Amino acid sequence: MLFFSLRHIHPSAWLLVVLSSLLQVLIFPLPGLYLLSWIALAPLMLALLRARPAGELEVDGDVNLQAATPGQAFLLAYVCGILWYGGTCYWIYDTMRQYGGLSAPAAALALFLFCLYLGLYHGLFGLVLGWLVGPGRDNRRALVAAPFLWVGVELARTRVTGFPWNLLGTAQVDNVSLCRIATWTGVYGISFEIMLVNVAVAASFVVPRKKRTTLLVAAVAAAAVLQAGRLVEAPAAGANHTALLMQQNVPVSANWTRDYFESTLHELTEMSEKAAASNAVVGSPEETGSNKIDLIVWPESPAPFYANDPIFRDAVSGMARQTGVWTVTGSIGIAPAGQSGRAPSQVFNSAALVDPAGEWTARYDKVHLVPFGEYLPFPKLFAFAGGLTKEVGEFTAGASRAPLQAGGARLGVFICYESIFPDEVRQFADRGAQVLVNISNDGWYGDSGAYAQHLNQTRMRAIENDRWLLSATNTGVTAAIDPYGRVVARAPRKERTTLAAPYALTSVTTFYTRHGDWLAYLCAIISIAALVERFAFRGALHNLSGS
Repeated sequence: MLFFSLRHIHPSAWLLVVLSSLLQVLIFPLPGLYLLSWIALAPLMLALLRARPAGELEVDGDVNLQAATPGQAFLLAYVCGILWYGGTCYWIYDTMRQYGGLSAPAAALALFLFCLYLGLYHGLFGLVLGWLVGPGRDNRRALVAAPFLWVGVELARTRVTGFPWNLLGTAQVDNVSLCRIATWTGVYGISFEIMLVNVAVAASFVVPRKKRTTLLVAAVAAAAVLQAGRLVEAPAAGANHTALLMQQNVPVSANWTRDYFESTLHELTEMSEKAAASNAVVGSPEETGSNKIDLIVWPESPAPFYANDPIFRDAVSGMARQTGVWTVTGSIGIAPAGQSGRAPSQVFNSAALVDPAGEWTARYDKVHLVPFGEYLPFPKLFAFAGGLTKEVGEFTAGASRAPLQAGGARLGVFICYESIFPDEVRQFADRGAQVLVNISNDGWYGDSGAYAQHLNQTRMRAIENDRWLLSATNTGVTAAIDPYGRVVARAPRKERTTLAAPYALTSVTTFYTRHGDWLAYLCAIISIAALVERFAFRGALHNLSGS
């Protein structure tokens, strides 16, 4: 049956699938050709709607093509998804190879299996779109449903698999005007708008020829108007605080002898103390806020900084006392936060809060852990990837997303790839966080495009919640991000340095902060309703024909 489906797919459909996957790769960093996002999905939809020869020729001699069967649509979209994930998340190979202890063939296999798994979401999009195509060559039902279906699938990718990497709307993160919709809908609203234009482009090639030019011109005009928002300069976001972000640049695979540990810790604390004392803020106070450093942030680190290690604790406490500044530091927490009297039995990827008197007052334990990096799901099934877990550590998930209270400021601290989950980050703001703080160790990504992809997704969280966001990373990009998602200050990558990062505290609540993924759920409901109606209509037709 599979061979039969393959044999009856027109070669042009496969070419369109390859083209679409290539365009989807190009719209994200490092290429970052965001302008192509308005047409990136159109070839895929066109492939699904013009996949099979109908057996006769049109009047001008072209092959008469009709929509793919649901099985064919799944196959075409699935291949597109596999190619897209392979081209966008290629960095997984190097991570598994260098830090997971896997051989080159095993690392390649891990990447391939990853693409096979997550490519199923593209396949799901194609399958449902194939089901929604009406009788004969009526493609209007599928085209109308496509934007809702795509957003519904993005929601499933976020909620079911837990890897919403590079949601479509993130490609337009630099479009300040367009992205304001995210304060209402989250990134999903931008994905929806992009899909609307892609649908119009695809539709212009399946309508009668006399309407094609008109529809194509309308699609291009819509894309131009929406893209023009990138030319709009948003007002300056006022900043009246300054944080000191430490970019540690600690090697991921360092040999941690006692001497190396102590010398590294001494250098980091000394750099932080000197930078805080010198008040080295770039620009005038009117541009960057107060000259006084009022928060120090150390990133998630590959260094063995255990929260119960007296050497580490004393060094950080001494730095906090010396500077008189609240400090957030990445660390390896022992026992659940708030239960320090309990016997150590669990290990957490944590962010500890130290007050100006050197007291360790609070801690955030990372809730959403990285599979194959911080824990091994289904250990018996994925035993071959255990090397990566041994390298990073087997962590226990935290249980609270409550902001950390640093004097008069409430900090929404989240760790590393938690920043790619829109709903999880917005929970910090909904619970009163006045500034968002992301600490990360992007050293795992090397020089691949992953660090830039991660940064753009983090920037979108600032936009959705209308908050300043401080991003402190081990190797870069360490940056201050304003509520419009603009990087207003950043440190050069792969250098041990500090960044004086302007920010402000805010208690505003956006519609998205309060109500979360309402649009994505609405799109999922509409997609399911369209599918139910489609099968109900088909059943009614079958009953009529039988009678």
